[in-house]
Amino acid sequence: MKANIVRIGNSKGIRLPKSVLEQCHLQDSVELAVEGNTLIIRPVHAPRSGWAEAFSTMARQGDDGFLDADAGLSTEWDKSEWRW
Repeated sequence: MKANIVRIGNSKGIRLPKSVLEQCHLQDSVELAVEGNTLIIRPVHAPRSGWAEAFSTMARQGDDGFLDADAGLSTEWDKSEWRW
């Protein structure tokens, strides 16, 4: 597919057909990268997307325990000296 570079104010841009936007799942924001002399345009992925599902899966599999379970144990100093 061929596209023309057009002037947009002091910048330039490329008009992308609706079918391309839909096929690539591009919304209002994109990530741009340059690799060699190639421009890469990717959809922006929300940080932490999919975390809720991953945590649910971990809970179902019993893999959601503390890695440092003994770190929560209080010491004698915690019991006798520490005050809130």
